[in-house]
Amino acid sequence: MTTSPKPSLAEKKQMKSASRLYAVQALFQMESSGQTIAAICREFETHRFGATYEEGEFVEGNVDHFRAVVDHAVNFQALIDQMTDRALVAKWPIERIDPVLRALFRAAGAEMTQMPTPPKVAITEYVDVAKAFFPDGKESKFVNAVLDHMAHEAKPEAFEK
Repeated sequence: MTTSPKPSLAEKKQMKSASRLYAVQALFQMESSGQTIAAICREFETHRFGATYEEGEFVEGNVDHFRAVVDHAVNFQALIDQMTDRALVAKWPIERIDPVLRALFRAAGAEMTQMPTPPKVAITEYVDVAKAFFPDGKESKFVNAVLDHMAHEAKPEAFEK
């Protein structure tokens, strides 16, 4: 019986990064299609993680991290949306922003409020997710500013010197 080698530290990091991207996609898809958490997670874990398409191969995601982000984003959505609203300009409540960005803020908010991820790691990772979805836009700077505000609210102790 052969066992696959354990992933390296770099591979584990890449899998966690991929799971964040998948979580944003899953949250967007849930909102736009009305599918349940169980149905979305099953679809992503079965058909997206490590899949190969014409555009290329999708990275294998960290299933546990993906599930935790999606679950927390859904279960704590009201708290996360309120925190996001406080970080946004008054004229732009969360329901008025792009649905992909809304999903991104919910995923990042879930990590910042319910998981042990250091805030600076969450910000960097989700700014990279924003760049993947909006490679030519200013969205990544907007995401950075909003997430920085959210992180200071969620884990102020991480920014104390």
